[in-house]
Amino acid sequence: MDAGGKRVALVHDWLTGMRGGEKCLEPLCRRWPQATLYTLIHKPGVVSPTIERLRIRTSFLNSLPRVERYYRYLLPLMPWAAGWRIPDAELVVSLSHAVAKSAQAPPGVPHVCYCFTPMRYAWHMKDAYFASPRRWGRLKAQAIDLLLARLRAWDRQTARRVTHFVAISHTVRQRIRDCYQREAVVIYPPVDTEFYTPATQPREDFYLVVSALAPYKRFDLAIEACRQLGRKLIVIGCGQHAAKLQALAGPNVTFLGWQSNAVIRNHLRRARALLFPGEEDFGIVPLEAQACGCPVIGFARGGLRETVLPLGETAEPTGVLFHEQNTDALCAAIEQFEKETDRFDPRAARRQALLFRKDRFEAELFAYLDAVVREPAVNRRQAA
Repeated sequence: MDAGGKRVALVHDWLTGMRGGEKCLEPLCRRWPQATLYTLIHKPGVVSPTIERLRIRTSFLNSLPRVERYYRYLLPLMPWAAGWRIPDAELVVSLSHAVAKSAQAPPGVPHVCYCFTPMRYAWHMKDAYFASPRRWGRLKAQAIDLLLARLRAWDRQTARRVTHFVAISHTVRQRIRDCYQREAVVIYPPVDTEFYTPATQPREDFYLVVSALAPYKRFDLAIEACRQLGRKLIVIGCGQHAAKLQALAGPNVTFLGWQSNAVIRNHLRRARALLFPGEEDFGIVPLEAQACGCPVIGFARGGLRETVLPLGETAEPTGVLFHEQNTDALCAAIEQFEKETDRFDPRAARRQALLFRKDRFEAELFAYLDAVVREPAVNRRQAA
């Protein structure tokens, strides 16, 4: 029997927008419309109807007024709020970059975690989220260190509740080894190559940023590089770092805030290139750009090394990668791109994106889940 006929519980960290993680969740909701979906916070109307139709069970955090505006600051409470004990399921699938993987499946029931990354706040990117305090000094730094140490211990302990890990990239697979001492298979997330397609109009003289505006994404480098070079930059997105980025920007930078997928596609079809200066776990936006024939200029670490074909390493490049995460390196990459623009064929970018299309993701993930439910229970790592 495959997983399609099983009673399934789905777990997701939070439902506060339709971003990359929710695009991975959506096919699971489509396959199991009768599943129960557990999450910390749900803001109705911000995810697709396919997700909204499920029975959604939230934590006590969801009762806090306007919690979707400040939930990231509730990190110390999240392990407590995420005490999900799944009462009746034959398969548990969590999609996790924070706490979803801590769900406790019934004894003997497989728990497959589709892992976006081990909790980045506590592990490999803690410095990006918790900058050294200037005024509060050593006391605040010690409190943060204590909090993060406890989070790491909790994160490692609850990883034992997962019987099977699936990583979104080889980068994340290595993090799972480092943090949890567990192995994982790699199944890349889906890219909507049917929606994100090239157009016939010529490319225009502007660079583009599309993302949630979080500190670790380092869009300050994109703003400063374009200021130094005198290049036009359009920023699409919103987030907790928006005000600081706007304070850095000059007259050459335009902030459009949140925009629909249609507006994003329109800009990806017209932009000179997408700028992507952060280290990502995988990075769906660069593949959406390539699906539209748009080159990518990005930092040569993380998932981007697995999705962009860099100039100088391939006959048909789809982008330029820089190796030092600073303004000078990004400026040099932009100038190199401009000198060799003719090397970038939008058809090559499109072919690269098609390797990550949605039907490939669904076929690989569902085949894996079917294999998990068919394997003998004795082969599964027992939940802690």
